[in-house]
Amino acid sequence: MDDRRDIRFLSKSILTKSGATVKECEDGLLAVEHVSSCSSDGGSPDLILLDMQMPNPDGYATTQRLRALGYTGPIVALTADAMQSDMNKCLEAGCNDYLSKPIDKSQLLKKIAMLTQGANL
Repeated sequence: MDDRRDIRFLSKSILTKSGATVKECEDGLLAVEHVSSCSSDGGSPDLILLDMQMPNPDGYATTQRLRALGYTGPIVALTADAMQSDMNKCLEAGCNDYLSKPIDKSQLLKKIAMLTQGANL
């Protein structure tokens, strides 16, 4: 979930070429609505890739809302801020891990594989 179309396109391309099914959301509100809808249908995403600087609300508030909804799957923060304090803020908000931008394909796939061990992407 990212407000920038180019980032969504890149991450979707990397993930779909690796066999994943991807649902895109342009902002945090849409992400929360999507996960809420999935949960009421008896399923939820295996993993959420979430931009921390997106609007409406930002990734930190979105993560907290997703966790409050009961989403227990992994959330990976995408952030352009690679300072340790920013990374700690991602983890404190409820993210399981983080990746810094620009997206590194091998790091992204490795992190997702580690967090989903056995889940069907």
